[in-house]
Amino acid sequence: MLEWNCQNDKGGLTMSIIGQRIKWLREQKQWSQLQLAEKLGIHNTVLSRIESGEKKGVDFHLISKVADLFEVSTDFLHGRTEELSWQRGSVRETPATFLDVDGLSEDELVEVKRHIEFLKWKALQEKNEDPS
Repeated sequence: MLEWNCQNDKGGLTMSIIGQRIKWLREQKQWSQLQLAEKLGIHNTVLSRIESGEKKGVDFHLISKVADLFEVSTDFLHGRTEELSWQRGSVRETPATFLDVDGLSEDELVEVKRHIEFLKWKALQEKNEDPS
């Protein structure tokens, strides 16, 4: 089982937290940047810029692809949690009281979770843009 432990994660970051965590996950799989970039459908120079922190504002869909590929949450990639594990069935196990998931397939539950994560990401982006 993987355990997140990266010295640069605390304090003065030279890399973005997303880039740092993507690099760490890639290295755990012993994949080159080229291998991961191919799996994600992006050019390896784009991945290099993300990992180094040079590229700001990583696309939500790319973050979702990374999360799916490594089976981690987007919250982990954003640095909102240190927990690596993410169970695809967790939406059904602990749904919000207003969320009726009866009758949905596992794929549909994953899609619901992605929509919720997108809304959380969007709210965070809007909060960061708010000058007040």
